[in-house]
Amino acid sequence: MNAYRIMELSCENEEQEIYGIAYVPEVSGKVPLVIFAHELGNTHAGGIEYAKIFAAHGIAVYTFDFRGGGNGSRSGGRTTEMSVMTEASDLEAVLKTAESWDFVDAEKIVLMGASQGGMAAGVVASRVPDELAGLVLLYPAFVIPDAVHSWFPGTDQIPEAYELLGWITVGKAYALDVWDYDCYKGMERFTRPVLILHGDRDELVDLSYSKRAAACYPDAKLHVFYGSGHGFRGAEVDRAAEEILEYLQKTVSSTRQEMTSPP
Repeated sequence: MNAYRIMELSCENEEQEIYGIAYVPEVSGKVPLVIFAHELGNTHAGGIEYAKIFAAHGIAVYTFDFRGGGNGSRSGGRTTEMSVMTEASDLEAVLKTAESWDFVDAEKIVLMGASQGGMAAGVVASRVPDELAGLVLLYPAFVIPDAVHSWFPGTDQIPEAYELLGWITVGKAYALDVWDYDCYKGMERFTRPVLILHGDRDELVDLSYSKRAAACYPDAKLHVFYGSGHGFRGAEVDRAAEEILEYLQKTVSSTRQEMTSPP
């Protein structure tokens, strides 16, 4: 097990600050990095339990607050300005910045997204497939485009602001930005290994969305958490961390072999 240090690191997107915390193993040389994208309304704190485990095994983690991602966000922006696409933009900005950090091996960066953060991570993976070593999705919310169509009959019916799920106020951009977006189109471009973890009793995002994603990615494994709902807690987090760590170790090893093998 490795000791690790914790430090605040900020990024910037559209002249607004993105607040985050890095968990960095105390080892010599550059290390792999996991960038954690949190759920709707959550903060960087959603990734801390995973970050501690991965950092202790020699893998750095950066967990951050999306701009307008929730009422507790320490990043800029408002919830009424936020959407999956603004979060994807934030994630790309973080990725670009992280590639220059002195402790990061830029050839070994993995995105890890949960729920809405999982959809945002999927968007980014399709946009910049060659910049990532892997992708981990926890109960990814690929349901969002279907959901907004069920809420509103047309784009002209989307209000400027409204309550989502009864506890967070979002704006017109939240629905409009994904109105014509196909989550599954472009997945074939991401050929690196993908790990998807999803509960079979998820009441917010049906398991079928992850089953379809697993079929669309060229190299994907779906692990079903039987009896689990939306979001992992307690022993579920421990199990998820164990499976993700095994995936990360294999992914890092595979990437290293590809880099060092003779042409």
